[in-house]
Amino acid sequence: MTGSKRRDEIVRMIRKSHGPVSGKRLAESYGVSRQVIVQDIALIRASGYNIISTNRGYILNMSARTERILKLQHTDGELEEELFAIVDLGGCIENVMVNHKVYGHIEAGLHISSRRAAAEFINDIQSGKSSPLKNVTSGYHYHTISADSEKTLDMIEQALRGKGFLIE
Repeated sequence: MTGSKRRDEIVRMIRKSHGPVSGKRLAESYGVSRQVIVQDIALIRASGYNIISTNRGYILNMSARTERILKLQHTDGELEEELFAIVDLGGCIENVMVNHKVYGHIEAGLHISSRRAAAEFINDIQSGKSSPLKNVTSGYHYHTISADSEKTLDMIEQALRGKGFLIE
């Protein structure tokens, strides 16, 4: 399992838990040391999640964020413009999803909440590691966007609409 995939799974495990999840339990679940978990938690926090450390384990404080799923379409050349428009207004691109006619629902975690993270993602795409998931559906895709308020999400939606990326 890659570090990125493990961090996605850690967020899911903490989110679904009814109480704190200990570092020891996370380490055992993913076959890594507790120090690796501490580093993963730091990276998860840096990507925009409010993970709180308690004496009994980690919890996810989700009360301060709200989410919205937006349907979008754009070219590969407009990918940076889309991502920067979202993060510049305070949003975090949690994932990308497509509904493929043969394969069905496909989803990948992104957790992009800064220009730096967006630039790294774009660099990975441009370096030939892979192509954007949206390309399997003629550019149509969905993002779950999180932000600190509905007002921020409204501003993000308006900016994407103004750029012609939002599908109503």
